[in-house]
Amino acid sequence: MKRIDMNMNQPSDGRDTMTSKISNRLAVIVAAAAIGLAGLSPSALAQPQSLEDVLRAMQTEREQVAQANREREERFRREQANREQELQRVRNEVQAAEQEASRLEGVRNENDRTLEELRAQLAERQGEFGELFGVARAAAADLNEQLEESLISTQLPGRGEDLSRMAQAGALPTIEELEGLWFTMLEEATEQGKVVRYDAPVIRADNRSVDESVVRIGPFTAFTERGFMVSQDGTLRYLVRQPGGGAVRAARRVADHDGAGVVRGMIDPSLGTLLGLVIETPTLRARIDQGGWIGYAIIVVAFFGILLALFRWAMLMLTSMKVRAQMKSSTPSESNPLGRIMAAYNEHKHEDLETLQLHLDDAVLKEIPKLERGLNLVKVLAAVAPLMGLLGTVIGMIVTFQAITLFGTGDPKLMAGGISQALITTVLGLIAAVPLLLLHAFAAGASRRLSQILEEQSVSFVADAGDQRQ
Repeated sequence: MKRIDMNMNQPSDGRDTMTSKISNRLAVIVAAAAIGLAGLSPSALAQPQSLEDVLRAMQTEREQVAQANREREERFRREQANREQELQRVRNEVQAAEQEASRLEGVRNENDRTLEELRAQLAERQGEFGELFGVARAAAADLNEQLEESLISTQLPGRGEDLSRMAQAGALPTIEELEGLWFTMLEEATEQGKVVRYDAPVIRADNRSVDESVVRIGPFTAFTERGFMVSQDGTLRYLVRQPGGGAVRAARRVADHDGAGVVRGMIDPSLGTLLGLVIETPTLRARIDQGGWIGYAIIVVAFFGILLALFRWAMLMLTSMKVRAQMKSSTPSESNPLGRIMAAYNEHKHEDLETLQLHLDDAVLKEIPKLERGLNLVKVLAAVAPLMGLLGTVIGMIVTFQAITLFGTGDPKLMAGGISQALITTVLGLIAAVPLLLLHAFAAGASRRLSQILEEQSVSFVADAGDQRQ
């Protein structure tokens, strides 16, 4: 910008003063315009050479701004027009959709009326056939349920698919479906009277599936040489525990039989229920486990008592044999009670009869405790065993009443543990007491017989000594 120097101190007249004021104001406007134009277009950044240049620059800038505003307004108008057109299009589509929905609603109502009329017409024309077809569907459902658990289905799988579709269908069954129902019933009835051998996949105890030769006796029992099987979801599976009493041997005989003749076998007339009870029946170990620690204590007492009673009984029988052998010999032996009594007799036979009698009685009294050793303990154990069983019974009933207090009597399984403990311990106590009492009776009888023999021989020795002195 061109610098303008003004001398305000120079004298002038009124006209010069007015001109000076106008020039000052223009200078201020030019300076402000220059400052404002500093942020405008690059063309406005050029230094104006005169006031006319400043005015032209301002005019140019105004025209440019006005042109930009007009273009922006025009763009806004076009966009608004486009949005109005889009809005109108959407409104048209909504209106068309509402008209289509109204039309479809009318069509649906018309179809519903037509369908109700056709249903009424169908029910009228079916008459009693509707009830007949209902019975057919029910029969198909019942037969399908029977086939799912039948052993025959392991030989003839896939028979229940058509029956399941027929039972669940809403339409009337076709002639083919009715014939299939009749044929499946006839096939099941025919196969129930046959003994068949066939190959089928069998699941073993280790959950491995292998193909084996299976013998099926009607719908009752299926088995191989390994044992009996049950049907689960159309698949044969070995029982977790095979039945006893020679059932597996009978199954093996039937499985190995080939040819004419009759062979004894075994079947489950309950169609698997009895075999299932075999699995659920506790084993001896499971029964003992139900007795808890008291049951094991009773078993230990019974085992120790029986061993002790058998040992003492065997020793008494051996002693009895030695005593009988000593009775036939005149030479005393220190290995048996009678021999030791004879040695005492030989030692004191020269004394008077009363002293001799006392020495022999003393010898007999020394032998009797040896003969009765351990028998009192066996008797005590025989009395303790049922008492321990009674203790287990009381503890089991306490557990049962605690379960009733906590959970009520709604679920018997919650009380089964205490009741099992009460009953099993009682049984174990009685089982332990019976053999202990019998063995104690046998051993005590043998001990009394030996004591009687020793006393008789002692008296006989005294009598012989008296006869010799006379």
